[in-house]
Amino acid sequence: MDNDEPLEPETKDESDSVSALQSSNETLYCEAEAPVAVEKEKPARESSETDLEIEDTEKFFTTGQKELYLEACKLVGVVPVSYFIRNMEESYINLNHHGLGPNGTKAIAIALVSNTTVLTLELADNCIMEEGILSLVEMLQENYYLQEMNVSDNDLGLEGARILSEFLQNNTSSLFSLQLSGNNFKEESAELFCQALSNNYRIKSLDLSHNKFCDKAGEYLGQMLAINVGLQSLDLSWNHLYIRGVVALCNGLRSNMSLKKLDLSMNSFGNEGAAALGEVLRLNSYLTYLDLSSNNITNDGLSKISRALELNESLKVLKLFLNPISMDGAVLLILSIKRNPKSRMEDIDISNVLVSEQFVKILDGVCAIHPQLDVIYKSVQAPSAKKTHFTWTNPVKLIQSYADQNKISVLDFFRSLNPSGEMMMPVGEFRKAMIQQNKVPINRYQVRELIKKLGEKTGMVDFRSARPHCPGLSGLPLCPPEGPQFRLRHPGSRGHAGAMGMHGAEGEALGGPVLGGLIKSHETDWECVGLLGDRMRAVGERSCPAGLFIWLLLSCNLYKINETAINRTALKQPQVMSSQAQQKWKMCTQKHRAWYVSLNVSTPSRKGLPVY
Repeated sequence: MDNDEPLEPETKDESDSVSALQSSNETLYCEAEAPVAVEKEKPARESSETDLEIEDTEKFFTTGQKELYLEACKLVGVVPVSYFIRNMEESYINLNHHGLGPNGTKAIAIALVSNTTVLTLELADNCIMEEGILSLVEMLQENYYLQEMNVSDNDLGLEGARILSEFLQNNTSSLFSLQLSGNNFKEESAELFCQALSNNYRIKSLDLSHNKFCDKAGEYLGQMLAINVGLQSLDLSWNHLYIRGVVALCNGLRSNMSLKKLDLSMNSFGNEGAAALGEVLRLNSYLTYLDLSSNNITNDGLSKISRALELNESLKVLKLFLNPISMDGAVLLILSIKRNPKSRMEDIDISNVLVSEQFVKILDGVCAIHPQLDVIYKSVQAPSAKKTHFTWTNPVKLIQSYADQNKISVLDFFRSLNPSGEMMMPVGEFRKAMIQQNKVPINRYQVRELIKKLGEKTGMVDFRSARPHCPGLSGLPLCPPEGPQFRLRHPGSRGHAGAMGMHGAEGEALGGPVLGGLIKSHETDWECVGLLGDRMRAVGERSCPAGLFIWLLLSCNLYKINETAINRTALKQPQVMSSQAQQKWKMCTQKHRAWYVSLNVSTPSRKGLPVY
């Protein structure tokens, strides 16, 4: 974990005060008030467009991002956050739990006014209070690049809600995702937010969970949802919305045409609230995700929802975890899906419900009609079922075996399932395709495990997250890694003509003997290296990162090369690598980046094999 330490002072005038600060225990914190020091007199400013302006406006336009932030820290009297300085050119900044306080947040906001790279900003649990949120709002009025912001658990209260609602009413920011969980918002705050969101069309995702919204807040939210045209995801979990509040919320949902995801878990509105939501599901054809976990819904309430699902054609995910539902209610639920030929349901979570083999047989019949469906339940009341559960073959091994027999890659198998041939596929469509394909015998439980391996947090499976069947390099993706640190680029003047070299940041090289001895020691064929060169030249490049190089070796079936062997072979060449280069090579094999492989190569000639 990075420790946020104060940086060295840049001017002589403040060297004494800063050195005293560095020797203090307060430097263990990310945000601390600087000791009292004699400040230079500042000329009074008669007009100012924003509180985030620093003293010298000319310096604002000429100073780099780092210098601007350090200047802002001096201005507000806080210790700079070293993590922020190192990552302020990244698209994602995570400053959760850094103890920034209002002044530390203001310094961050000043630095972000002209920043064009940060897209997501995490500031949860920083005690930023009203002053801090005001600084962020003023920054957002100038910054048109920031898209997602998390200011949860900052105790913003009513005044913070007022500042945010005034900002949201302007519709001027590029912000589309806002997390406001755990900020002690009550009915008055809900009224302010709903007034602002009635006209706001930019915010697509809003998290208001873990607040203190009661039934009156539900009425405000229902009125807002009836006219809002932009909000797509709303999280109201862990509030105090009871029967009257949820009924009022549902009145607005009936006419809403934009909301796709709604989380109402942990609100305890019971069967009456479930009945109101059932009426919504009959009429609303836009909602695709509904979380009703832990709301004291029994079989009676579930029957109302089940009848609505016989007509609903949009809902894909329904979560009913931790509700007092019996197996009879669960059977009623899945039979409603069977009766609806147009149902798009993909995931049902009743994972606290104990079911029987009879339920499993009924579910098999439902899944035969709707192969995209997956129902998560607690367990089956039969020991024989438990035994068969643990005898299932790993689905990845089954697919790998099929790919090896047919001389194709696992990636090619997955891509054949997607009509578009793309690397990503919606979870429901992937599940349906896997059940319906006849190449690899696989059941829905194995498909569930496969989806977990391929990642389904965003509702999409990514074929690139599959792993090759190679123990030594099990962490490498099946396709080249992405991102700026993995981008192909020319080695420039550091390239070694006539030798295969690996270049680090300082330009040290690993010569041909290293890789030559590596491949020779594992009795692999030089034709594979030739194929590797062909693949690289096909994309017009002569160099690539070491992680991509290793992946390409794997794609040429050089499975005997593993991380241990690479380390052992490389470290046998002390005349080629210095100790510093050896350490970098070790880091490379662990992180698959930083080193670049030059393909301006000439491999040892062998009889009947080409020389590159």
